[in-house]
Amino acid sequence: MNQKSTRMTPVQFVFRVFQGALIGLGAVLPGISGGVLSVIFGIYKPIMELLSNPFKNFKTHVPKLIPVFIGGVIGFLGIANLLAFFLEKYPDPSVCLFIGLIGGMLPSLFREAGEQGRSTGSYVSLVVCMVFIFALLGGLGAASVVITPNFASYLFCGFCLALSVIAPGMSFSTLLMPLGLYTPFVDGIGHLDFSVLIPGGIGAVVTVICLAKAINALFEHFYSIAFHGIVGIVIAATVMIIPFGSFAASASQCIVNVICIVAGVIAALLLDKFNSSVEKG
Repeated sequence: MNQKSTRMTPVQFVFRVFQGALIGLGAVLPGISGGVLSVIFGIYKPIMELLSNPFKNFKTHVPKLIPVFIGGVIGFLGIANLLAFFLEKYPDPSVCLFIGLIGGMLPSLFREAGEQGRSTGSYVSLVVCMVFIFALLGGLGAASVVITPNFASYLFCGFCLALSVIAPGMSFSTLLMPLGLYTPFVDGIGHLDFSVLIPGGIGAVVTVICLAKAINALFEHFYSIAFHGIVGIVIAATVMIIPFGSFAASASQCIVNVICIVAGVIAALLLDKFNSSVEKG
């Protein structure tokens, strides 16, 4: 983002709002990462600079990021109710659509991960993080752990939400879906339920305060290793939400699921093509 001028034309303002809306959609939409979209739009660096040093960068960064924040809120809240409805009425097809979105975004995510080169450590990071998530979520599933939505669990949801923005490639839905927390969290946001918004907001703010500076430094000094670790997390968490039982239920259900996966892949590839045509910064 060009920081030489703090003024922007009305067209630039509207365009930034639009980019912010897409980032907000990416933050809540399973399979898409708001952090990745902010990287693609050239907004990630100034956002992280502001979050890691808010007092130092307030005057130079906030004027240009205000339309992004406005668009982010619009995109985030605008999609929450719609997602909650489909997840409740059509859970398996919806999840399959999201799996397709994730699959379609993986090539772009892997390309971003290798932007500064790849090393042996990059692939080790990918595998280690993938195995860790398989072990964590697989262990929870094997133990039949049921996480009841409450204040503490919504704090965790806020943590995951903030992490999906400050850590490119990390979609908070991939962590919350296997734990059964995604639908109630999104539903609460869509209905402006303060019993969800307050703990979620606290978790998000605390996460930003505690981790923004560290994650900013991590990506500056170990970009490839950190980003490949995120790729591993995304792959493992996505595999864990595949509704295998639904595919075996009936031929018609299997066909519907496959169609939803294909539709998700196509949508993600089209979004990636659109992102590539947008002038960064």
